[in-house]
Amino acid sequence: MKIKIIFLSIHLLFAVDLFAQHEHHQIENPSKPKDQMMDTMKMPGGMQMKMSHHNLHHSLSMNSAFSLNLPMSRNGSGTAWLPDASPMYGTMYHSKNWMYMLHGSIFLRYNNQDFSNKGSRGNNMIDAPNWLMFMGQRKVNKNGLFHFSSMLSLDPLTVGGGGYPLLFQSGETYKGNALVDRQHPHDLFSELSANYSQALSKKSDVFIYLGYPGEPALGPVAFMHRPSALSNPDAPISHHWIDATHITFGVATLGLRYGDFKIEGSSFTGKEPDENRYDFDKPLFDSWSGRLSYNPSENWALQVSHGFLKNPETLHPGNINRTTASAIYSLPLKNNGSLNATAVWGMNKAKDHDGENAVLIEAEWRKNKLALYGRYDWVQKSLEELALDENVYGHDAVFPVNAFTVGFNYDLFKIAKARVAAGSQFSLYHADSRLDNLYGKDPMAFEVFLKLYPGRM
Repeated sequence: MKIKIIFLSIHLLFAVDLFAQHEHHQIENPSKPKDQMMDTMKMPGGMQMKMSHHNLHHSLSMNSAFSLNLPMSRNGSGTAWLPDASPMYGTMYHSKNWMYMLHGSIFLRYNNQDFSNKGSRGNNMIDAPNWLMFMGQRKVNKNGLFHFSSMLSLDPLTVGGGGYPLLFQSGETYKGNALVDRQHPHDLFSELSANYSQALSKKSDVFIYLGYPGEPALGPVAFMHRPSALSNPDAPISHHWIDATHITFGVATLGLRYGDFKIEGSSFTGKEPDENRYDFDKPLFDSWSGRLSYNPSENWALQVSHGFLKNPETLHPGNINRTTASAIYSLPLKNNGSLNATAVWGMNKAKDHDGENAVLIEAEWRKNKLALYGRYDWVQKSLEELALDENVYGHDAVFPVNAFTVGFNYDLFKIAKARVAAGSQFSLYHADSRLDNLYGKDPMAFEVFLKLYPGRM
């Protein structure tokens, strides 16, 4: 049954992609030579298409979702920023007044965590992590911009309610029990949001963002939207320290951009999504966050943020203060290549406990059909995170965990504008020696997969 659902998901993505391309081709004007295009072109809805001069030759970019004066390549997840030089993958098309974009990814894979059977907590699985994103925007009067985003995932069907095996991962629940050594599936409705921005001048904008679900102003761009992580099918084990709030049922954000700086604040629901992946959780708006972002050049996106989360974990009531800082780097290369890297620090601090830290470093190098990537995670996991007995390890025990991953993707062929790639990755874990009786010493994992994703724009 699961295999049938996987292939249905793949067929659905192809069908939507082909429809998007049909709509896109309907508006093309073949009678106008490409060499007659101006530096700035008027598009449907009064928006502009501007010529960007990086990557050694001209490339076209649309407006950001939050500003008429910024490029679309700055769009991340929620209201977070990427570097302007970031590569964009997706299919774009237009109607009379609207610009639309379709983006997504499906991994059909075999995943074996602890293939050497060193411990008792590993597992293996055939699954298909996936997500599909559809967004649209239009200009409102002279200086206004309206944008909506939707993100869907069939993880509950293709991965299952218990998620997929991932050593040392933790967070959320299934059948009333904590998910440990597994990555939870994403909700069917992972984002349904709308925002409006008003340009005050070329240098400044104000905006409001509402999501149910959506993403508050906390942390960097979520992992599945970072160019440095697009080839990796796994969530980082630092996920619940840095970007786990990307699916939040109830978000309201206000923001102000001036030049290369942006400051924003959010009110949102602190509780993480429940284990019913098909419903809409109750919005509580009991938590808050603030974020300062700075893009010093087209290659860099920096942010610092802090948030108060009220009772995020269902099984372990208690408030958390989360602090993050990150740097994202993008460098276009010849032959449609790119180098993308991300470094993040995150800390969760509960009352009467020391802060628990996490560090993430990841990068992807891409040239033509080949992508090489790597990731390093260092996380301080508590007893609660790993579901351990305090009578054995002590009440305040914390366990540092290291995870090293290297992998590759290679594009096999194209179907219309979509690409099918084959890939594999290898992971090595090194944890506190007190955990050797459960995980073994330095357990290892490997994955092989096919990936369906849209071509680069």
